[in-house]
Amino acid sequence: MTIFSRISTHRIAASKFAALLIASAFTLVAGVSSAQDLPITPAPEGAKVFIVSPQDGATVEKEFTVVFGLEGMGVAPAGIDFKDTGHHHLLVNQTDLPPAGKPMGNPPIHFGAGQTQTTLTLEPGTHTLQLIMGDKLHIPHEPPVVSSVITVTVK
Repeated sequence: MTIFSRISTHRIAASKFAALLIASAFTLVAGVSSAQDLPITPAPEGAKVFIVSPQDGATVEKEFTVVFGLEGMGVAPAGIDFKDTGHHHLLVNQTDLPPAGKPMGNPPIHFGAGQTQTTLTLEPGTHTLQLIMGDKLHIPHEPPVVSSVITVTVK
């Protein structure tokens, strides 16, 4: 087996693991009878999420990388319950934050495997990006851990 075969095998296994974690989280949520039954995860004091790159006002290619930053808490995949952790969700061209106390749907884009960056492909024009952290069940923390909105221009 070549090194490339091993890398591909590990990526497939990681993808299957991430899908299993996300499915588990949604199964947990589906078993809850009402929104009032959902646990609210407190945000660690001083936790901050931000977009490292691109910077606000940047002009980017149609396909570009978004790097996520986080301080004061850790990253854990969806479905995993570690204290003071969560996972990223990216809002693209959204004016409102997801509702408090409810699992986030689509949008935003979910990064339930604990990813800390992504590659986006957007049409030419002006777009906004914002991050929000979700807990093990994709529910925003209380208070919500959200980034500032940045604007990028796609060539």
